[in-house]
Amino acid sequence: MLVSRTRLRHAVNAVSVAEVSRLREQVRQRDDTIDLILAESFADLERNLSDPGWIRLSAQFEQEFTAEGLRQIRAICRLFSIKNSLIRRAISLRTAYVWGKGVEITARSNGRKRREQDVQAVVEAFLTDSGNQRAFTSGAARERLERCLGTDGEFFPVLFTRPTTGEVQVRIVIADEITEIICNPQDRSEPWYYRRVWVQRTLNADGQTVDEQVEQLHPDIDYRPKTKPQSFGRIKVAWNAPMMHIKVGDLEGWQRGVPDAYAAIDWAKAYTVFLEDWARLVKSLSRFAWKLTAKGAAKQRTAQTRLSAPAPRSADGSRNDVGATAVLPTDQAIEAIPKTGATIDSESGRPIAAMVAAAMDVPITMLLTDPGVTGARATAETLDKPTELVMGQRRGLWTGVYKRILQFAILESVRAPDGLLKGTVVVDVYGRESVKLNTATDPTIDINFPDLDNDMTAVVQAVAAAADTGVLPPEQIARLLLTALGVRDVDTILEAMHDDDGNFVWPDGPTLPPSPGPPSMQPDDQPTVTDPSAGPDDAPVDPEDEPADPRDDKEPA
Repeated sequence: MLVSRTRLRHAVNAVSVAEVSRLREQVRQRDDTIDLILAESFADLERNLSDPGWIRLSAQFEQEFTAEGLRQIRAICRLFSIKNSLIRRAISLRTAYVWGKGVEITARSNGRKRREQDVQAVVEAFLTDSGNQRAFTSGAARERLERCLGTDGEFFPVLFTRPTTGEVQVRIVIADEITEIICNPQDRSEPWYYRRVWVQRTLNADGQTVDEQVEQLHPDIDYRPKTKPQSFGRIKVAWNAPMMHIKVGDLEGWQRGVPDAYAAIDWAKAYTVFLEDWARLVKSLSRFAWKLTAKGAAKQRTAQTRLSAPAPRSADGSRNDVGATAVLPTDQAIEAIPKTGATIDSESGRPIAAMVAAAMDVPITMLLTDPGVTGARATAETLDKPTELVMGQRRGLWTGVYKRILQFAILESVRAPDGLLKGTVVVDVYGRESVKLNTATDPTIDINFPDLDNDMTAVVQAVAAAADTGVLPPEQIARLLLTALGVRDVDTILEAMHDDDGNFVWPDGPTLPPSPGPPSMQPDDQPTVTDPSAGPDDAPVDPEDEPADPRDDKEPA
């Protein structure tokens, strides 16, 4: 039967539509499959990141350490700084690099010039105050605070100010007492208040001590609002005791610091375990020095009896079993595990110690006090250059701290009615205060650290060459020379080099004491022989005292 052309066309169209629909469905299913595969792949990646170790790490770096976590970190670092030799050595090295050669702190205005105020007197009074020396400015306090950065990562100086005279007393608050840092709601980097909670112990009249928990708010040193509330609820605000926050090891956006030693704790512990295992291995290898072979149980008991004499004991009274004899039958043997291809000496742990050195930014040669197998002194000195740069950065931190505190002391001296300095406190558009002294007095503070590693001869030659140019004033040349020579208390020496009018005067050369031996003679000098029997007429005659020869006055013919 013949099919009409129209019906055939409709059938073809129907088949085409069905086929297209089927193909579209296949493509859609394939796309869904691909999307599912990609989703599963990303899920696998996310699942890998969901490993507990990665979760802990990401949480630490995203949310910062919790207050309790930081407290535990500080406790561990403090313990290791006392107990672990590597951590203690590393912190001592850092402290020596920063403060070992001291520091020179001077004010440019010392009152010598006409109508110039004595800013140096305010600086000197602050630095030499007994309370400030005990807490902040002495050599012992500087070392202690640098160690605090290594174990705590932060500390909080409080500047107690006397309103009438402007005198400033510095005291240190440890990190465990600061429970909260309240910042500008619109600027996380601008702290406003520090919440301090501590236990205050008082002594009663009957001699009993009473502990009381106290809570107080300290304003930041740079926060001076127009309205100063005396309290927030029952918490008082100590406006006469602003606070600073000195921290290291923090990341951008973090409020609290992280100890320098935190990154080295695990490796220091691993190195300790390695040395303990190595010492245990050496002790086990040294236990038996001899092997005795005997046939039969009776002979073994006889040999054992002969060798069972009391072993010597060590100083602590314990039995010393080193160098014993192993009594074995003929069919048994005792031997150490072959060490072919293995290294069991203590130098094998050097890479572990290198991780401690890297974490603490100190050379491993100085951390271990040993150049190592290479014994290259030049290598040790070369590796020390990066350390000098790192310690220079830490010196820069301390320079900023001292400058800010001394600027505060100068400003409070101007603000106080009975202060030593006179001037004006200027407030900028952001509410920050600065000082402008009267009579064109410069309030600048200069803080100079001696170079960590320099050639004294080269420095002195450079200063001498600079002096020949005539550009530097004599006082500055003298200061540079004294600093290059490592002289302590440069300011006192320079003060003695000024006359009554305040003019700088180069000192004369020192007078050498007489030599205890016989007087020195020039090549043309003749020794003087003294005859005890000679009279006054026999004494040697000075050539200048001899009578002139009349013939010398005659003119030549």
